[in-house]
Amino acid sequence: MMIRHCIIAFSLTLMAMPASADRTTPNEWLDAMSSVVKTMDFEGTVIRQVDGRSEALIVLHKIIDGVVHEKIITQEGNGLEIIRNGNEVHCILPDKKSVLIEHWSDDTTLFSTLPATELRFGSEYDLSIVREERVAGRAALLLAIRPHDGYRFGHRIWLDKETAFPLRTELVAGDGALLEQLKFANIKLNSEIPTKALMPSFSLDDFTWYAEPPKRDVIEVESNWVSDDLPAGFRIVSTTSEKFSDSGSSVTHIMYSDGLASVSVFIADEPENSEAASAAVGASNSYSVERDNHLVTAIGEVPAATVRKIARSMRQK
Repeated sequence: MMIRHCIIAFSLTLMAMPASADRTTPNEWLDAMSSVVKTMDFEGTVIRQVDGRSEALIVLHKIIDGVVHEKIITQEGNGLEIIRNGNEVHCILPDKKSVLIEHWSDDTTLFSTLPATELRFGSEYDLSIVREERVAGRAALLLAIRPHDGYRFGHRIWLDKETAFPLRTELVAGDGALLEQLKFANIKLNSEIPTKALMPSFSLDDFTWYAEPPKRDVIEVESNWVSDDLPAGFRIVSTTSEKFSDSGSSVTHIMYSDGLASVSVFIADEPENSEAASAAVGASNSYSVERDNHLVTAIGEVPAATVRKIARSMRQK
């Protein structure tokens, strides 16, 4: 009888263990990652690096009845706290005694740029398992996503070998230069996070609350705008018309994607004396140009050449 109980207990243990051995191909690892970031509770310290500047964040992330609850605390500067309950987000600025209420649509705050489950790599990217390393004291597998041309960035993702959770992510330029990095210094996976820990760290009784500006009315439309020279692999994902409630003016928004990189194109009535202009913030680039008496602006986490090429190629049918 004792032997039988031991065999049953051992079998249950094997069933409870993550089936990392079942993940053999890079796409299987990415599929597992896409699932785990939506379902796993975790807490830890994250180091985020953008444009050579680093900041430390304490992150607590918990799923309650399928809804994301999250608390992010900056460790430098003004002590900003971000409290998330589903799509409603409270940005708390203790030095200004104010709270800004926003609404986000991303499934995850930290990993919004990770590849989606449906991503399948064709002629635009190569996906490979590079080597095993350690991140935050855990065994990790390094996956590399390498573009075939200069119109998109590359990705490096370190996945926890036990769970496929992303312990470190990097966005890299064509020459290998690091654009953005997110790295856990320490982490607890499947952590038991009490609900109280997700509340603000201090009383907000005397804080001033600010709501974000009224949302624009967004409707799906069929646009008469097309691109004559899209980079290979990019296709239309959605086309909407966004109307501003204050001015009554509307903007056409066309989203292009290659399955990993995305570019938003905004088309508006052209202001007077508009000139072609470009801008960059971190890995995000934008380019604006006049086309057919309209102002066309392309923006996305892609190289500057990509947004310039797409914006200049737009025309009315």
